[in-house]
Amino acid sequence: MSRSSRSPLSYEYALLGFLSNRPMHAYEIHRRLRKASGLRLIWTVKQGQLYALLARLEEEGYIASAMEPQDGRPPRKMLSLTAEGEAAFQRWMVEPVRRPRQFRQEFLAKLFFANNNGPETLGALLVAQRDASRALLADLQRQIDAVPHDRLYEQLVYRLRVVQTEAHLRWLEECEEAMLVISAAAAST
Repeated sequence: MSRSSRSPLSYEYALLGFLSNRPMHAYEIHRRLRKASGLRLIWTVKQGQLYALLARLEEEGYIASAMEPQDGRPPRKMLSLTAEGEAAFQRWMVEPVRRPRQFRQEFLAKLFFANNNGPETLGALLVAQRDASRALLADLQRQIDAVPHDRLYEQLVYRLRVVQTEAHLRWLEECEEAMLVISAAAAST
């Protein structure tokens, strides 16, 4: 598919994040994805699937590759972000998710990279997500109010989404508080 007809999926943007600091080869990205303290907590990808996703990102113009010679071994394919890939990743990293179901994977991937990018990026993401979640909560309440009382199942589905969004908002407040504590500790040293 051409770039104009389809954009990367959320986890593909996460792959761009691994290349935002320096070029890497695909196996190094796979190793980083498997680290227990990293994105492995929310996303696992098989090596073959990773190579296919990276090939798609290259085809779409978000990454470029170059062969790097190695002493006594075959050359390896090094991947780097293009200017378009860097811009797309930076936009994605601070853009809030709009649906509760995107929170567990996509938002946590954004949080991972925003945290690594520094307190300013992390703060911008948390504020944007809090505002988006509050807007979603208000919209969900309007939807609940519009559902007739005899359609209990629909009411319950919307109510679940409300409860999830309220929990996300409480957790975002915890994140902001933790960020303030860390910032204060860093400022006092």
